[in-house]
Amino acid sequence: MDAFADKLGRVGAWCGQNKYLNAIKNAFQNFMPATISGAIGVLWTNVLVNETTGLGALWKPIMVLKVLNPIFIAMQYATISCITISVTMLLASEIAEANGETGAFPAVLGFILWMMVTPTSFAAKDLSASFIDKAGKSHGYTLGNFINVTGEAAKHKITADSFTYSGILNNYTAATGLFTGLIVAIVGMEIYNMFRKNDALKIRMPEQVPPGVARAFEVLIPTCLTAIIIGAIGLVCQLATGAELNALIFNVVQKPLQSLIGNNIFAVAILYVIISLFWCVGIHGSNMVNAVKEPIFRPLLYANTAAFTAGAAQKDIPYVMNLTMLSMFGEFGGSGVTIGLVIAIFIFSRREDNRTIAGISVVPALFNINETMTFGMPLVLNPILDIPFILAPVVTLVVGYLLVTSGFCPKIVLEVPWTMPPVFFGFICTGANPMGALSQLIVIALSVVIYTPFLIAYEKYQAKQSEAE
Repeated sequence: MDAFADKLGRVGAWCGQNKYLNAIKNAFQNFMPATISGAIGVLWTNVLVNETTGLGALWKPIMVLKVLNPIFIAMQYATISCITISVTMLLASEIAEANGETGAFPAVLGFILWMMVTPTSFAAKDLSASFIDKAGKSHGYTLGNFINVTGEAAKHKITADSFTYSGILNNYTAATGLFTGLIVAIVGMEIYNMFRKNDALKIRMPEQVPPGVARAFEVLIPTCLTAIIIGAIGLVCQLATGAELNALIFNVVQKPLQSLIGNNIFAVAILYVIISLFWCVGIHGSNMVNAVKEPIFRPLLYANTAAFTAGAAQKDIPYVMNLTMLSMFGEFGGSGVTIGLVIAIFIFSRREDNRTIAGISVVPALFNINETMTFGMPLVLNPILDIPFILAPVVTLVVGYLLVTSGFCPKIVLEVPWTMPPVFFGFICTGANPMGALSQLIVIALSVVIYTPFLIAYEKYQAKQSEAE
């Protein structure tokens, strides 16, 4: 056990010290207030002030607040639908800080580099629209179907391809472009750092020049060279593959990872075993894997949010598993779903010391914080209680997956604060659906059942230890 703990500790230390994993984790954590604000926007416009799918269908007076809906629509778009821009800037800032850079410029440079590989001009003929007829059949059209160039314009060889528009598509700013933003931020800032540290590339200004101006000239050449290199990478990708960098990364990296892990309950189960194993040796397991988990599962959550916002039926919401779904079924009460152990102690424990620890832990557990239980029992390096600590979240995740796939539990569509108490968590993240709350009650009860026999065995062991002393 000691040898295993030592090896796992070394892996944890490497993860904790890894610049890129830490930077990605910090970027997502810093963006969390924005994503939750976006979820509030979705709740307002789809669950509360909505006469078709929300409270407005049952209680008409609330629709007087509809005049405020544009505010919440804009809030949702500026956060959830623009996550790639914000996370790219935050990650660029984190990488630069790890490299010894200070100030806000690295975040700006991260945005510039991302924009350089993001298409901004498109053929208008590809704009699409669709509708569903009375028979339920979907019909799709593109603007190109209706463009008919005649007369003088035809003589000047104007065709449907001549019609273009400029802007940044939601495909690039939303979660589908997230991996591109992460890669561009990391690669771009490392290239920039390499040039920044080269004294030969620094333009030195006289001492009389204000520090801010001198600093701007000092990083001028590194900035220019970095932009040229990132732009060249985007151009080479376009020429070699016929697709822009974002499409290449999405198809080669993001989509396969989401299919391999994000839509695979067995892979998710393994992921949570790893998280629990880290905790068992006293290392914060969630922090160790967040840098891997967030980029894979957050886009799946936002795809569901977009479908829910558009009024999609449950069968048309694309993903069963996503970031919030994992929290709902695998992290309620904290890692190891230890709220089940807290409840089991209140019901079955005969030891005053264990009941005291459970009493101290119950309030934090209601807000999904379990350090008092993890280190108080303790669960760390506890061979008996570590078994359910590893087993319980795997079982509750599998059961949660079955509840969602069977249609008993609605698909999870909203991000909520991770400190939201269980049951309320399930109610809100499913779009204020009571079946979400009921589903979380089921897995909470299941976690109690899993922990109970091991708690009884552990208390027998404690009793023997007390007698031996």
